[in-house]
Amino acid sequence: MSYTVDFAKVLAEPYGDWILEGLGVTLQISAVSIVFSLLLGTIIAVFRLSRVKPLVWFSMAFTEFFRNTPLLVQIFFWYFGSYAVLPEVVNKWLYKQDFEFAAGVIALTVYTAAFIAEEIRSGVFAIPKTQLEASRACGLSFLQAMGYVILPQAFRIVIPPLISQFLNLIKNSSLVMTIGVMDLTYMARQIEAHTFHGFEAFTVATAIYLTISLIVSYSINLYNKRVLRVASH
Repeated sequence: MSYTVDFAKVLAEPYGDWILEGLGVTLQISAVSIVFSLLLGTIIAVFRLSRVKPLVWFSMAFTEFFRNTPLLVQIFFWYFGSYAVLPEVVNKWLYKQDFEFAAGVIALTVYTAAFIAEEIRSGVFAIPKTQLEASRACGLSFLQAMGYVILPQAFRIVIPPLISQFLNLIKNSSLVMTIGVMDLTYMARQIEAHTFHGFEAFTVATAIYLTISLIVSYSINLYNKRVLRVASH
């Protein structure tokens, strides 16, 4: 039997709408996870740099655990084991919302935050220690010195690796289909099951993921260049 490539089949109604719906979910879960992972990663990095031993130990355990376990396992962990980890009130609230989406966001957030924390920490180490000492000498607390002086400079330094982490998160979001999140990959799989045109369905999905990655990379690089140009003047 000969296979006839037919992209029109997978883009026709209703499959074209399925792709758009899946794209919307992918963008939503990626955007939410990027924001939360950046915030959590920054907090973990500050914990690691503090002199409070329990916070240092917690941040070390956090980064080592989540960086060295597979993301797919973590997704299943939060999906099937949330009741053993999260408070009952939180679980009930999540189930009233969209639990699959929430579990995917939690997994992507904590996994990516572990990598972002290390990137931010390396950026802080690139800042001369004298700046932190001078900030403390001026009367700023450790948190104020980090927030007003050190972290803004560190973020400029780690923009390229942060872009890589954000792009990895967008690509990793395809794994949430395993717990029933109807993202782009999930919809491509559904189209393949209905039309038996898997090559076309996943080619379209691949092209969309590539386009998203290129747009994000170009946008952040453009912003970074403008920031650096302003800073240099």
